[in-house]
Amino acid sequence: MATRTLARVATALVAPALALGATVGLAAAPASAAVWSSCDQWGSTTLNGYTLYNDIWGSGAGTQCIWANSGTNWGVNANHPNTGGIKSYPNADKVINKSVSSLASLTSSYNVTVPSSGAYETAYDIWDTNHKYEIMLWVNKTGAVGPLGTSQGTVSLGGSTWTVYKGNNGSNDVFSFVRASNSTSGSVNILPILRWIKDTKGWFGDVTIGDLQFGFEITSSAGGLNFTVNSESVSGS
Repeated sequence: MATRTLARVATALVAPALALGATVGLAAAPASAAVWSSCDQWGSTTLNGYTLYNDIWGSGAGTQCIWANSGTNWGVNANHPNTGGIKSYPNADKVINKSVSSLASLTSSYNVTVPSSGAYETAYDIWDTNHKYEIMLWVNKTGAVGPLGTSQGTVSLGGSTWTVYKGNNGSNDVFSFVRASNSTSGSVNILPILRWIKDTKGWFGDVTIGDLQFGFEITSSAGGLNFTVNSESVSGS
């Protein structure tokens, strides 16, 4: 089960301060030379409004290198052992900094290429500014991974049908929405999901949405597997 740990939350809070941004040789770069790459544990950079994080945070992790042509076209080659527990969450972060009630819209589109083996999910990870609440939207998953918490049933929101899980990792509440079928491209209308949590369920109040991250939460990728974000967009007003 892909539980959320204090280490992951700490990474979300301090990664920008710890990021070394070292550019090093990349094991599996794209066909054309990337504008940035790093194999550093906390490697990060900012490109056209998105901050990219290599974010190798879990215990027992192997190696992982990130490359980027832009903030919305990037990927990793990850070689993490076939053991339990999340090893990393390479992601692109877009800062929103708007309360749920003040948002008129919040949408995102994605197109990814992911391996058929390993254990991982492709997920949005959305945080309020106080890091009390975490909203995960799993658009695809492979292998032995599962969300934290207990099932709250299914709901159709934002253009998809999801099974909803509610839990707490000891530091913050986690609301996970697992898509009914795997998708490697599509769009998500995120605002109705946030309003459903706030207005229909009352699980949080009028919180301010801070970071909206999109990437791959990787548990295992033995032998080295490639994960690619071909394109992504986040739009909010």
